[in-house]
Amino acid sequence: MLAHNRVAVLHGVNLDQLGRRDPAIYGDLTLDRLEQRIGDDARELGFEAQFFQTNSEAEFVERLHRLAEVSDALILNPGAWTHYSYAIRDALELTGLPAIEVHLSDVQNREEFRKISVISDLCLTTVSGLGASGYRVALERLLQELTP
Repeated sequence: MLAHNRVAVLHGVNLDQLGRRDPAIYGDLTLDRLEQRIGDDARELGFEAQFFQTNSEAEFVERLHRLAEVSDALILNPGAWTHYSYAIRDALELTGLPAIEVHLSDVQNREEFRKISVISDLCLTTVSGLGASGYRVALERLLQELTP
């Protein structure tokens, strides 16, 4: 059992629209089903997952401000904010938590603006283009990081 097993999973703008967005790019899972799958994987690996989604950048930043008190690690998919939100970048840095950036789609093979991440250098790694399975990869990487 991990001593530091609390992982926050933060989803940003438009992720609540999964299931309605282009399934060829984002898959066919709704956010609820995606979080259920992540939760199952987390429990299997010894993590306690906490979920949060918002379409408000301010709420996302406020959640990051409070994470160090309630979490040991972080998986985040800020959505479009990934590409330009220095407010989220600064708040992520303040957490001091090990973090993994996840994207359902392969952002490196999409529009030019999606290739830019203002948070990637603050993260242990970026997982992109694996769909829902990318969250399992992120959890496994956090397991390596948090296991003594």
